[in-house]
Amino acid sequence: MRVVVADDAVLIREGLVRLLEEFGCEVVATAGTGEALIEAVAAHRPDVSVVDVRMPPTFTDEGLRAAVEVREKVPGAPVLILSQYVEVSYADDLLADARGAVGYLLKDRVVDVEEFMDGLRRVAAGGTVFDPQVVAQLMVRRRRDDPLASLTPREREVLSLMAEGRSNPAIARRLVVTEGAVEKHIRGIFAKLGLHAEDGDQHRRVLAVLAYLRS
Repeated sequence: MRVVVADDAVLIREGLVRLLEEFGCEVVATAGTGEALIEAVAAHRPDVSVVDVRMPPTFTDEGLRAAVEVREKVPGAPVLILSQYVEVSYADDLLADARGAVGYLLKDRVVDVEEFMDGLRRVAAGGTVFDPQVVAQLMVRRRRDDPLASLTPREREVLSLMAEGRSNPAIARRLVVTEGAVEKHIRGIFAKLGLHAEDGDQHRRVLAVLAYLRS
C-alpha cells in the first residue's frame, strides 16, 4: 500500500512513517503543509493519504481543506483524516461526492495499531471509517428533512456501527445478535434508502454510511 503522510509535527509524522513501514506500507511522500499534500498526491497518486486537520499557516483546518481539494483534483483519492480535533466545517465537503474512500479518526482514541491499520486499509479499498465522536458531532448537524426517517431504531444502530467501519461479525458481537440478523437489518437499510443490488454490496454500504453522515 502506497501512502502519503501529511502532518506538520515532525515527530508525529516520522512516527507514522516508521509505523506504516513496519506494516509493509511504502510511504511515497510526506508533507508538512496543505499545499505540499496536494502536490504530493497529484505527483504520486498514493493508495491512501493520512492527513492531520490543523496545519500551517493558521493551524485551524488547512489539512481538512487540503484533503477536500485533493479529492477535487484527483477524484475519489482515498483520504484518512487523523487528528486530535473534530472539525466538521469541511467534513460535509469531504463526504459530498458520495464516492467513499474517506475516514476520520481521532489520534487520542486510536489505542490499537491493528485497528488503525485496518481502518487505513478500508479507506484505501474505498470504504469509510469514522470515529464515534466524529459521527456524533456530524449528526448534530442533521437537516429537518431526514432521509433516514423510515429506519427503525435497530437499523439506525446498525448503520451507526457501519459508519464506524465495523464488519458484520463485529456488529453482531457488539449488539449480541447473530450475523444473520445483522445481514437482515442491512438489507432493510438498503431497501429503505433505495440502494439496489446491482450497485454491489460494498458500494451500497458506502452510500448508506454517507447518507447517514450527511443526514
